[in-house]
Amino acid sequence: MHAPANPSTGAPVVNPHDDQHLQDIDAANNLVELFLKRADEKGDSPFLGRKHDGEWVTQSWREVAAEVCLLAENLRRIGLNDGDRVALVSENRPEWCIADLAIMAAGCISVPTYITNTERDHCHILDNSGARAVVVSNEKLLGPLHGAIQSTGIAEHVIGIEDLHRQQASSFEFHDWAKLVEGDAAAARKAVDARIAGIGRETTACLIYTSGTGGAPRGVKQHHGSILCNVAGAAEILITDFGIKDERFLSFLPLSHAYEHTGGQYLPISVGAEIYYSEGLEKLASNIEEVRPTIMVVVPRLFEVLRTRIIKQIEKQGKVANFMLDKAIKIADKSTEGKTRKRDKPMDFLVEKALRPKIRQKFGGRIKAMVSGGAPLNPDVGNFFEAMGLTMLQGYGQTEAGPVISCNRPKIGLKMDTVGPPMRGVEIRIADDGEILCRGELVMHGYWRNDAETARTIQDGWLHTGDIGHLDEKGRIKITDRKKDMIVNDKGDNVAPQKIEGMLTLQPEIAQAMVSGDKRPYVVGLIVPDAEWAIEWSRANGEKFDLKTLQDLPAFKKAVREAVDRTNKDLSVVEKVRKFEFADEAFTIENEEMTPSMKIRRHKIRDRYMDKIDGLY
Repeated sequence: MHAPANPSTGAPVVNPHDDQHLQDIDAANNLVELFLKRADEKGDSPFLGRKHDGEWVTQSWREVAAEVCLLAENLRRIGLNDGDRVALVSENRPEWCIADLAIMAAGCISVPTYITNTERDHCHILDNSGARAVVVSNEKLLGPLHGAIQSTGIAEHVIGIEDLHRQQASSFEFHDWAKLVEGDAAAARKAVDARIAGIGRETTACLIYTSGTGGAPRGVKQHHGSILCNVAGAAEILITDFGIKDERFLSFLPLSHAYEHTGGQYLPISVGAEIYYSEGLEKLASNIEEVRPTIMVVVPRLFEVLRTRIIKQIEKQGKVANFMLDKAIKIADKSTEGKTRKRDKPMDFLVEKALRPKIRQKFGGRIKAMVSGGAPLNPDVGNFFEAMGLTMLQGYGQTEAGPVISCNRPKIGLKMDTVGPPMRGVEIRIADDGEILCRGELVMHGYWRNDAETARTIQDGWLHTGDIGHLDEKGRIKITDRKKDMIVNDKGDNVAPQKIEGMLTLQPEIAQAMVSGDKRPYVVGLIVPDAEWAIEWSRANGEKFDLKTLQDLPAFKKAVREAVDRTNKDLSVVEKVRKFEFADEAFTIENEEMTPSMKIRRHKIRDRYMDKIDGLY
């Protein structure tokens, strides 16, 4: 089966002003050129926002463009040349965007790096990329990075966004950010314009190291055209399905992840939107209400958490609120199945007046769409937010494809068990074994210094995604599982673990889950209980709250077993979780059992809990 490169959506023709955005993206030779064009148009309009001393402050497009050009020229002055790699280690902040653009404007290649990386992780990336310079935001992040720089001996320059304590550094030179964004802005702009005239869409823009659910991270060579192709596809959805007007993005996911790098940085740049940087998970809810974003790019796990919190709040409001919630979800379920009924309209009207406005206000009141990506979204979670009057778009892709391959869109019809049709400029083919293959300008040029893996992943121009799925009657992609994660039991039955895990974690008792059963007679699970639920259970049962102690209590395990049994009712015989054990602790980035995009690392968890898993058979 094939999906066309530019699927017809039946969407209305865009107005000439909005269409100009797409024309500009298509015509751009590189990301810096597109940014500078937008900066010239937007001038003193606000662009990048951050919280400072309790107040949101912004930098204008003109100010940011000046800093980008000055930093680019100073990177050349300290000795960096075309094609040199520059690592970027920082939390999300305006300087992240400025540094990323300046590195490219200097003719260099940006190497975004996770702030959660250990010294060993940094060593791998510095050694593999050969980065000659590193931009680091503060003293805390310099800690694990410093040892890696010393041991690899590759990086010659360290640029501190904030003041850094000058440790003994015989192998590299320290530079202050403030001094590198000083100088003659007009002359710097002229030099940058001349340089980027020679940077084409085929030129490598950045190396994004995949966090990897298995093995060492690999550097994906994303070229300017890959990201521009992605941005054009996303912008087209924004234009045709929602219209562009005073867009504002709240940046929350790590910018070192391809999803946020493209969707949370270059998409807003392409349409002249504002970007505000969240203060982190603890303050995300208040940041949303203050910033009032129109678009949010988020991973499914956050939506799952928000769904749980909203349901708990509504439960406390009494029978009427709970009745309306139940009805709203049923109406949304029918709507996504195309089964809307006239008799539901009065109740839908009541929910729209009494319940949804309160929920929308918690998201700032201006949200056009929330885009979920980075991992599979459970359809029940998507339908819940639709029921609350918040448009949820599930996207699909991977770093090797810029990273967005497809996305749901209202004009075609939202179906939460799909990830939508291929985006503009993307061609999809389903291989004989069900693997999803992808082709187009968005596909990477390969893995950095890894020809063997590149040849395995890209064959005859087709990117082999490693995902299993099919196309529905409207050309929307439906993913069933990861090819390499698929469980094949001892009878030869195929079982998709992500589906089961997603259903388990919707139960209030369960925070995280991993199921296993390859070459085994049945499926078993590792469960991380939900801490909030466990606290409530311990109070109700007169027990002291200590998660490890509670897990030894038969009554506690019985309560979790009931949650597993509820899930099993909706699973086929071969999918049912027959037995389970508790994990010793939560799966986290810190213990290397989750990727920074919140996907579980199966091989790490299996290695750690091999005895427990084997004991369930």
